[in-house]
Amino acid sequence: MSTWPDTRILDLLGIELPIIQAPMAVGTTTAMVIAASQAGALGSLPAAALSIEQLRQALSEIRQASTHPINVNFFCHQPPQPDPARDRHWKALLEPYYRELGADYDAPTPVSNREPFNEAACQVIEEFHPQVVSFHFGLPQKDLLERVKTTGAKVLSSATTVEEAIWLEQHGCDAIIAMGIEAGGHRGLFLSDDLNTQIGLFALVPQIVDAVSVPVIAAGGIGDARGIVAAFALGASAVQIGTAYLFTPEANVTPSHYHALRHAQASETALTNLFTGRPARGIVNRVMRELGPINQAAPAFPTAGGALIPLKAKDEAGFSNLWSGQALRLGKDICTYDLTRQLAEQALAKLKPN
Repeated sequence: MSTWPDTRILDLLGIELPIIQAPMAVGTTTAMVIAASQAGALGSLPAAALSIEQLRQALSEIRQASTHPINVNFFCHQPPQPDPARDRHWKALLEPYYRELGADYDAPTPVSNREPFNEAACQVIEEFHPQVVSFHFGLPQKDLLERVKTTGAKVLSSATTVEEAIWLEQHGCDAIIAMGIEAGGHRGLFLSDDLNTQIGLFALVPQIVDAVSVPVIAAGGIGDARGIVAAFALGASAVQIGTAYLFTPEANVTPSHYHALRHAQASETALTNLFTGRPARGIVNRVMRELGPINQAAPAFPTAGGALIPLKAKDEAGFSNLWSGQALRLGKDICTYDLTRQLAEQALAKLKPN
């Protein structure tokens, strides 16, 4: 394709297009990662919800199908201390739903867990040598991060504020994902948990660009070529796109999620902590409306979702996390490869001088 106005991310990551397919734990498949990378973007595999064995299998499948650069994404949160009293209080709030739906309230609560980046995950990175490793909720401990960098991988992480971006650069990030409040899925915040101070993408990107020397990737509310052009105008070197890829046939979403993505209005997403304990943007459903999208009773991340699992089995639409960004109405039913190429071609056409 023709030259982009800023090629720093292309040069840094060895990709053709300044597009990163977001590593969405809900929705991403190896087929999506392969197709995005073959189209010239950076395909991204979310690892937080995978066991080590599943991660190895996924990377083996991707490597067998493609030699293009890929990104493997990890969470790096601190596991919470057990809090049985809080867990009991949370489940008690859900008891009326258990009774209504016929779920067994007295059965042991299922475990909801997400492993942070650790020794075992680092060994997989050292085994497979992905070109890019990205993190959410900051960065892992220094020795693990150094081992990742020793493999030759470029390191990315998400910043939701200028302060987080500066911190990430100071601690070794090769590029920073500026995550606007519009983005779907989990907020990447890690220096503060104050949602009231979270920033929209239009205000966030240029301030991060001015504050750091590494390339910046814009994420949040970008669903078509116009968003890509706007991101470059604000100083970004690339974009990360998530929700648009949930409309592709390669996405693995539940029937309820599939329906909600195609029928919810743009105003029907909200930040919620009900499903994991951390704020994440999704399409509003019954439990979010009735308990409030943010409820202080929800246990700490990642344990809150356990008590919802039996309810989700009875009423998937009402009690499951339907992650989505605010640009969902820009989504189109198109395959991953074609979506990626189309986004790039249309953005380049708009970027060409008259």
